[in-house]
Amino acid sequence: MKSEHTIVKPWQALSMLVVGVLIIVYGLMGLSVNVRIVLAVDGVVMCLMAVLFGVPYSKLQTGIKDIIASMLIAMLILLAVGVLIGSWMAAGTIPVMVYYGMQVITPALFLPVACILCTLMSTFAGTSWGTLATVGVACMGVASGLGVPMEAAAGAVCVGAFFGDKISPLSDSTVITATVTDTPLMSGIWHALLTTGPAYLISLVFFFIYGSSFQSGVAESAVYDEILTTLAHTFNLSVITLLPLVVVVGLIVWKKPTLPTFVAGIAVAAVLAMILQGMDLKTVLTSLYSGYSGHSGSAFVDKMLNRGGFTSMLSTIGLLMAAGIFGAPLRTAGVADVLLDFVKRLATSPRVMSFSIMCLHALFFLITGAYYVSYPVIGTMTKDMFSEYGLDRKNLMRMMLDTGTGLAPLVPWSTTGSYTAATLGVANLAFLPYAPMLWLSIVFSAFIALTGIGSAKLPRRSGNSQAGAASEAN
Repeated sequence: MKSEHTIVKPWQALSMLVVGVLIIVYGLMGLSVNVRIVLAVDGVVMCLMAVLFGVPYSKLQTGIKDIIASMLIAMLILLAVGVLIGSWMAAGTIPVMVYYGMQVITPALFLPVACILCTLMSTFAGTSWGTLATVGVACMGVASGLGVPMEAAAGAVCVGAFFGDKISPLSDSTVITATVTDTPLMSGIWHALLTTGPAYLISLVFFFIYGSSFQSGVAESAVYDEILTTLAHTFNLSVITLLPLVVVVGLIVWKKPTLPTFVAGIAVAAVLAMILQGMDLKTVLTSLYSGYSGHSGSAFVDKMLNRGGFTSMLSTIGLLMAAGIFGAPLRTAGVADVLLDFVKRLATSPRVMSFSIMCLHALFFLITGAYYVSYPVIGTMTKDMFSEYGLDRKNLMRMMLDTGTGLAPLVPWSTTGSYTAATLGVANLAFLPYAPMLWLSIVFSAFIALTGIGSAKLPRRSGNSQAGAASEAN
């Protein structure tokens, strides 16, 4: 039975999808236009098509408003992260991590160590975004000094940050997937490790092997020395500057809300910037708004540290809004519901059903660019199909995490992908080869769906539906 939101006919839904995807591909690859304007124009075209197909404009407008409203907290977190980076730069929190990290981490061990550090931060803090903005940014600074390629460093940071995000019970994306699929949280996390775990271990092995090629290390010792000397002369590198990091991690571990936690980290850093770094209040507030802007005498160090601030995240928020404008008409017109009906007709076995829904979620995520949209839409619509086919719903949770949280950093027009590239300063496709876990977990999920090996099945009962019986056979 179709959802009450289904309005367009199947051929109309297909035409909207085809046109929408073609506009994105042509705009990004053919014209090399900014992704925000491409999505906004695409959203206008989708609205026009929806109206032509009989969808009232009032519903489309309400849909756009609802989607953007649902992203409000994410937008506030983005702004808080930008301010957090600016304050931590001004306080010396990130510079002190760069300074001592460059002295402790050898080039050969940098990649695996950076990955593990980001894993710990993301797992305990439950946030990939916060990890990228703090430990991730510091690791990128250390990589610059050690002569490690930025693409490889970004790959190691992303593997650690998003592995922790996928398996942390504190992660909002993990909690959302467990909620929309009606899966016990810890049970779903353990099952998610079936694909994410091996992919992570393979990534670590890769980092150890690839990192060994930098054994001779500090090839540009002049640059390395320049960074250390400049940081020591520019900042008071006291261990006290790490207090904002301790405050943020501690509050998140104690399960305090993300926004107040970031505000606390910003406040502590602002105070330390005035006490330890000798800044006045006006300079600190300017750093919070437009980012840290230092003049150390080293162009290399200034480029590494002059970042963050409220304004640094406005372009990413613009991307969020453009994604909402594009995704809203597809959701309001019931395109996802039409696709689901098509999947049901194709699903002749549990394996076909699983793989089809995995592809459906990946497609819907690629279209909307936000798993905060794709998780609730696809999760709530498809969770009952798994029970009908004798499969546990935690299979759905695992697949959505792999094709949502795991895929997100690789998609340039997604919220997470744009944020990742902006925060680390490396293009998404540039670090893709150096972040095996992100795409290997998707490959492993596809293998499980197509073969049935590793799929969690419901206990067999007498009188099960035909689909359930088919599940046991497959």
